[in-house]
Amino acid sequence: MVKRLIISSIRLTVLAALMILWLPAFAGELTAEPDKTRLYEGDVLTLTVKGSTKIDISLSNIFDFDISSLPAPDIEKVSPDFDILARNQRYSIRTINGDMVGEITWTYQLSPKSTGKLTIPALTFQNAVSKPLTIDVVDGTPPDQAAENRDSFIELTADKADVYVQEQLILTVRLFFRGNLIRGELSDPQHPNALIETLGKQKESSRMRDGVRYRVVERRYALFPQKPGTLNLPAIRFEGQARGADGSLKFLRDSAELFEVHVKDVPAEFSGSTWLPATDLTLAEAGMPPALNLSTGDNLTRTLSLQATGLPSETLPPLPDSVPDGLRIYPESPQRDTSSGPNGITSTLTQTRALVPVSPGKLTLPAIRIPWWDTESNSEKVALIPAQTLNVASAGENNGAVPAAGPADNQSTPPETGNKERTFNATGNTGGNHFWQWISLALAGIWILTMLAWWRTRRMTQQSPANTEPPSPGNEQAAFEKLLNAAKKGHAATSGLFISWAGMRLPGHDFCSVADVFRAFPEPDLEAELGKLQAYLFSQNHAAGKNHTEDSSGNRNDAWDGTALTQALKQARRRMENGVSESGLPPLYPGNLSVSG
Repeated sequence: MVKRLIISSIRLTVLAALMILWLPAFAGELTAEPDKTRLYEGDVLTLTVKGSTKIDISLSNIFDFDISSLPAPDIEKVSPDFDILARNQRYSIRTINGDMVGEITWTYQLSPKSTGKLTIPALTFQNAVSKPLTIDVVDGTPPDQAAENRDSFIELTADKADVYVQEQLILTVRLFFRGNLIRGELSDPQHPNALIETLGKQKESSRMRDGVRYRVVERRYALFPQKPGTLNLPAIRFEGQARGADGSLKFLRDSAELFEVHVKDVPAEFSGSTWLPATDLTLAEAGMPPALNLSTGDNLTRTLSLQATGLPSETLPPLPDSVPDGLRIYPESPQRDTSSGPNGITSTLTQTRALVPVSPGKLTLPAIRIPWWDTESNSEKVALIPAQTLNVASAGENNGAVPAAGPADNQSTPPETGNKERTFNATGNTGGNHFWQWISLALAGIWILTMLAWWRTRRMTQQSPANTEPPSPGNEQAAFEKLLNAAKKGHAATSGLFISWAGMRLPGHDFCSVADVFRAFPEPDLEAELGKLQAYLFSQNHAAGKNHTEDSSGNRNDAWDGTALTQALKQARRRMENGVSESGLPPLYPGNLSVSG
């Protein structure tokens, strides 16, 4: 009996709840009441709407309830003047003269879109109509509202009041709020005539302001105005919900605008071709030999880096790549990097170039000059790498010291030395003959010593094969495979790999160049194919870095076809094994790159 009473009670409760949700037509009263009729811009208005309807209880319609068809007032009428931030509804039921009547309460959170006298029009629910309401929205904040009563507000600060075009402006956005934030949306700065970069992740902290502790969300941005004039950023807006210490739900809403920023044009006295406003800019190089002494055929890797504070890397100009005649240049793709921190953006442009001297003598690399504008001192400055002179000797010569120069080339020559030389040229015979005789004897002695050294080297070379163990087949095979791979892809290292492999394949030879290999073992076909590769590598388009791409391993993918070269290498390897070769073609390198054996 008790179980039946409990089940019946549960069923009546469920039926009552469902009957409240099922609302047939009933001519009731509809009221709309705001919590205030005067509010300030940014405030939130709470509008409470109440209506009633008759409940018709029947078993046939209890289970026909559809939540999507629940009736509600046409609150969308307020959208021209108000944003609907949130909505809620609750029901109650009571009996009037034996009839079941459901009373419904809707609560809406409205935010005014503008100031002035705004109207909440008459709302309708079924056959009931509410009265229209007038809301007065004024600018600013209430004079009697202290700062400690604000639940949220936004602060905007900038590190400068005016900037040059394309100069970095750091904007700091701070959101102060109280309570536990349930949800929130803080907009980012936007402007069609400015590049905007986020500086790191947002920071969260707590601060005291006017005796009240707030939670603070801080974001920093780097702005780069692209046009001179006045920069007006749209307002930064925040909307959210927070739950107070008493458990109540509060709607937070605020907006703030940055003051006008004056953007100045490029100053007329700036002499550079690329406008670079920065707080710091440096130019550095690496890879140059300490004494600037080289030999023809050497591979010099020169790395230039341009670093700027307060500029994105995309704005840094390419560095000049002009070199004197006698140097061949092989540039790599420039590398750009931008890093951001709390104090702004730092960027780097790195350009690496391989320089190969092909002519002996003094080759001067021109100075590199990058004018830029120091925004802290408001003046032009220049990042500079001075001109440098390379002392290039022919391959095989001793390049440890610069050859002695005459008085015209050696500024350290004492004046009296020049006078003696002029005296000798004028008299023609006083003391000069003995001097030249000694010079001739010294040169003859040097020539004899050179011939003896050459003869001894030849004898040791001819005797060394009998005393030298053959190279490891595995090492030679691996070196040859690496050579074939480089030749197939047209890599610049092919010649060096060929020399190394030939030394392993033909032990007892001290090969220093490709010409040395072909003098010891002539191979006209292979020499011709290597010449084609060298001509391809030294071609104008290839040297300028055109018409090719590189994969992740740094290999070139372009028009080079290494099939003929790889075949010639394989044939030469077989003939070297059998001791057979051919001859007839001139050496691959120009005469000034050859190394005598």
